[in-house]
Amino acid sequence: MLHGIDFPHVWHGNALTGAPVYEHLFDGAPTHFNVILTNPPFGGKEGSVAQSRFAYKTSSTQVLFLQHVIDSLADGGHAGMIVDEGLLFRTNETAFVQTKRKLLEECDLYCIVSLAPGVFTTAGSGVKTNILFFRKGKPTKKIWYYEVLPKERERFTKTAPLTSEHFDEFFRLLRRRADSDNSWTVSMDKIKERNYDLKAVNPRRKTEADSRTPNELLAEIEMQNMELKKALRELRGALKRPRGGGRL
Repeated sequence: MLHGIDFPHVWHGNALTGAPVYEHLFDGAPTHFNVILTNPPFGGKEGSVAQSRFAYKTSSTQVLFLQHVIDSLADGGHAGMIVDEGLLFRTNETAFVQTKRKLLEECDLYCIVSLAPGVFTTAGSGVKTNILFFRKGKPTKKIWYYEVLPKERERFTKTAPLTSEHFDEFFRLLRRRADSDNSWTVSMDKIKERNYDLKAVNPRRKTEADSRTPNELLAEIEMQNMELKKALRELRGALKRPRGGGRL
């Protein structure tokens, strides 16, 4: 209305329970949408009222919102959705697995962007997040992953935040969904083998394995203990020595 739009179709309320705070500006709006872009709340809990509106019942807001987005997309509609890491890898709760299976069967989840921790530090959250891109109407055959990492760091910070430059390579590779050091493809067969664990695990990421034997590790621990005891003896001796000084 501020921009001269008499009917902006804005709805204010709890999207999961359907309870409105103000809904009159939403009059005449469609029930399904061609594009949905959202960063829903995750880590929250909803009661039985919200859960009763969804096929797969859970108190986890992120799971309910994913079902809500899928159900609200028109056939052929696209969605971009930020979710926390837990939604992707959790397979110990039925609703998590069923919801991810629904996503992969009803939509083409063609891309998952894995973001390093710290992206939302300025907003007060250090949780690791991912961006899901999917299109409704066709099932997923394979998922293209891209990992966004800060240069020479393990996480983003307030002084070194995520910027558009971190996505330069992503946009170059997206059209062909090409594999690189930061991107890779996973087939649906592999996803099913993992019981719908969608977590991004870069197969090209080099990990430094500790090749020391147990005896070598024990010897190093003993050496460190000896050095610690020596430092403590010197500190106690320094505390016992009388302090110098005189009277004025």
